[in-house]
Amino acid sequence: MKEIILGNTGIKVPQNGFGALPIQRVSVEEAVKILRKAYDGGMRFFDTARAYSDSEIKLGEAFGTGYVKREDIIIATKTAAKTPEDFWKDLDTSLTNLKTDYIDIYQFHMMPECFKPSDGTGLYECMLEAKAQGKIRHIAGTAHKLGVARDIIESGLYETLQYPMSYLATDKEVELIKLCNEHNMGFIGMKGLAGGLITNSTAAMAFISQFDGTVPIWGIQRESELDEWLAMMDETPKMDEEIKAFIDKERTELMGDFCRGCGYCMPCTVGIQINQCNRMSLMLRRAPSAGWLSDYWQAEMEKINDCVDCGKCMTHCPYELQIPTLLRKNLEDYHEVLAGNRTVQ
Repeated sequence: MKEIILGNTGIKVPQNGFGALPIQRVSVEEAVKILRKAYDGGMRFFDTARAYSDSEIKLGEAFGTGYVKREDIIIATKTAAKTPEDFWKDLDTSLTNLKTDYIDIYQFHMMPECFKPSDGTGLYECMLEAKAQGKIRHIAGTAHKLGVARDIIESGLYETLQYPMSYLATDKEVELIKLCNEHNMGFIGMKGLAGGLITNSTAAMAFISQFDGTVPIWGIQRESELDEWLAMMDETPKMDEEIKAFIDKERTELMGDFCRGCGYCMPCTVGIQINQCNRMSLMLRRAPSAGWLSDYWQAEMEKINDCVDCGKCMTHCPYELQIPTLLRKNLEDYHEVLAGNRTVQ
């Protein structure tokens, strides 16, 4: 596993990071076991967020109790605060949850714009003050919108950018990595498995391993998932003709008008779970599970019939999808599966 230096932060870690969003779904005991196994297996970069319910608490239980030296791991977390008051509240809560007196990389979460000094929000000034106080080491941001991501990079105000990056990314999105490198800025790749649409971890790792200055964070919930990534610490997949051909085939099948599940479109005015319902056909085909056909999901899918075409979701979609049209197509496919007229491949 090659080591990555995240731009001018000087942070050097193996190119295999731990995304801690999914551990909010398991017990504290199981999360601690998985997190410590990740560390023992060589992972050093751990990413979480204030918005991930008790994920920070579980990280604190795993690493804030003397199991590791604090300087031996990199902790990145996020705040979705929109006011200085909420910024400081989130930061203090994160420090308490993580059982640490500093955060290595503190990120604005899902930035709607590039926060800057004197922009009227006071948020960037909070970052500067937190850094001056020693509570954070590096100022960073996350985004799902391409334009916002470019603004963050070109502003020169941020030390890392976190953005969705998988082998389904567009050429313009991949270009962000080059732009970060040109600005001596670290790149943290989230959603490397495209929210579950990508099921070949070897191809996913081979793709991201092509890029310097980039640390992917893999969402890990089960020990079996962790084992896949740890196996790559010593034998990292490399891009070859076979993997390239596989990725080209995947891109041909999946690129274009499909939902990435980012959730920017939410909440729906009539209560549709857009970020799941709009991916249902693909999930049934690529990650089949009886759970998708449960009474719960049948009821959720039927809510698509309540769509009033208000268009609010489309104004927020960073991929400019025709969401109502795609929702109805997913419902049509779903009904075919339920009726037994189409099998799940």
